[in-house]
Amino acid sequence: MWQPNLRYPDDNVVVLDKSFNQYRVMLASVEQLYTGCRWSEGPVWFGDQRALLWSDIPNNRILRWDEETGATTVFRKPSNNANGNTRDRQGRLVTCEHDSRRVTRTEYDGSITVLADTFQGKKFNSPNDVVVASDGAIWFTDPPFGILSYYEGHKDESEMIPAVWRIDGQTGQLTMVCNDIPGPNGLAFSPDEKILYVVASRADPREIRAYDVIDGRKLANGRVFINAQGGSPDGFRVDIDGNLWCGWGMGSEDLDGVRIFNKAAEPIGHIKLPERAANLCFGGRYRNRLFMAASHSLYALYTNTQGVAGG
Repeated sequence: MWQPNLRYPDDNVVVLDKSFNQYRVMLASVEQLYTGCRWSEGPVWFGDQRALLWSDIPNNRILRWDEETGATTVFRKPSNNANGNTRDRQGRLVTCEHDSRRVTRTEYDGSITVLADTFQGKKFNSPNDVVVASDGAIWFTDPPFGILSYYEGHKDESEMIPAVWRIDGQTGQLTMVCNDIPGPNGLAFSPDEKILYVVASRADPREIRAYDVIDGRKLANGRVFINAQGGSPDGFRVDIDGNLWCGWGMGSEDLDGVRIFNKAAEPIGHIKLPERAANLCFGGRYRNRLFMAASHSLYALYTNTQGVAGG
């Protein structure tokens, strides 16, 4: 059972390098906002609603946490085993759905627009995570995880190689931008959008790979950016200084939580949680509150940085 640390500074926020001190708020501690999920994923902040949405994949629902009241309600059920979520540059919800094997957009009136479900007559595997670039293009990963069993989707045959895809923000054209990543999972851009980072979740050990973004449309020069060395990165986001805040864990209790790397790929900090963190996002009035979707729960921590817009 979660027991909050009542003393400051919170020893759940661990400094691995002194450069991390500038990102700590000494009078802030890790808070558990909700528990009762089977597998939490895909948090996204809605500032106009002062609310956070996140996925509970096996329970086939998207949950909504309200900042003012602290109440958690069901935003959507069934959710087609929704996983990753983000907002487009017009503020609309963009969602990766395992069971329906598609990427959707929720319009202002609540209706659903399908952005991608097939390519050249073949179904996607199970879109996993998603991010929107400043030009409106939607980038998403498509591993087969949701069609491997009936727990996070339904068992089915893969029709396409796992890959990273781009949906053009103006034309809606689909383009495969990379298919050399074993188990493409979480993804995020550097602050200047010149680098795309992608988790290789079927590499052994897991990796976060970096690619140069060419003209906002293509990827080149793929390389290993972070070797997880026993850790287990899943989803992550980038702050305005280029640090990667990564969902981490699964190997042991000592690794559970969030691991922070600087833009030189050096680990500088760790946020300890009692369960493995899958994904996270920055939110709150100033995008300085880190929301962490862990195995069964949702946690939050105020930081002294801000998340990059569009994540």
